[in-house]
Amino acid sequence: MTDRLVEANQKYAGAFTDPGMDARPVLHVAVVACMDARLDLHAALGLELGDCHTIRNAGGVVTDDVIRSLTISQRALGTRSVVLIHHTGCGLESLTEDFRHDLEMEVGQRPAWAVEAFRDVEQDVRQSMQRVRTSPFLLHTNDVRGFVFDVTTGLLREIDPA
Repeated sequence: MTDRLVEANQKYAGAFTDPGMDARPVLHVAVVACMDARLDLHAALGLELGDCHTIRNAGGVVTDDVIRSLTISQRALGTRSVVLIHHTGCGLESLTEDFRHDLEMEVGQRPAWAVEAFRDVEQDVRQSMQRVRTSPFLLHTNDVRGFVFDVTTGLLREIDPA
């Protein structure tokens, strides 16, 4: 599989021209979203190369590492807005923290990270918004909005933070 990706890169590089951009997102926005392969964020949000920073992980949850990335995005690269996107049918809804226990039993070492599993996608979006809004490391915590992407319709539904 990796060979296929490397071959595709060779074709891409053959037609590549340096767009002359710097690393600062044109729209001054960072998007935090789930890594789910069904989410084509640029297409779904009408984004072009260079418009935003995209931070993805399992569930799109705000972890310490997401805060690290957002802090760099804001403080070093000028973003001011944060958009959080979870989605319907997320695999984290079917996991529990038992996943960590099972890994520990299998490999003999407990992962240092939390699974961050959830049952209520809307509540988890609210929790993620709260984590961003209360982080002492972030400069811009007023423009934080959270959404659930419906994988069957392609529509975003905004989540009230209250």
